[in-house]
Amino acid sequence: MSRTAEIARAVGVCAESVRRWCRVWEKDGASALRRRASAGCPPKVDDSRVEAVGTALGRGAQAHGFEAGLWTLECVGEAVARVTGVVLSRASVWRLLTGRVGWSLQRPERRAVERDESEIARWVAHEWPRIKKGR
Repeated sequence: MSRTAEIARAVGVCAESVRRWCRVWEKDGASALRRRASAGCPPKVDDSRVEAVGTALGRGAQAHGFEAGLWTLECVGEAVARVTGVVLSRASVWRLLTGRVGWSLQRPERRAVERDESEIARWVAHEWPRIKKGR
């Protein structure tokens, strides 16, 4: 087994990556192998504003004038625009919420309006044991 293959297996990459790293190191030195910042546009909402967004969202949707009391991406986008002055796409709002604010998708439980908790408790306590016993 070649030295390159041994290094590749130890590091958990393919041998071609090790060969490429060696070429870069020989040509430009160790500094060329350092991790660089990712390419692409910087986020529209900077880190100082993310905390303000999280605080504003924490007050709830109704505090921002939304009737439903639940956050949707559209509602969050409007709130972000009010707080920061930055208009974001739905995808950017999602990335902001999940990646930077630390929220996750939550769906409310669906329960019938007619649901009677006391009747359910009575049924479980009295009827269910009778039905189970009759088997």
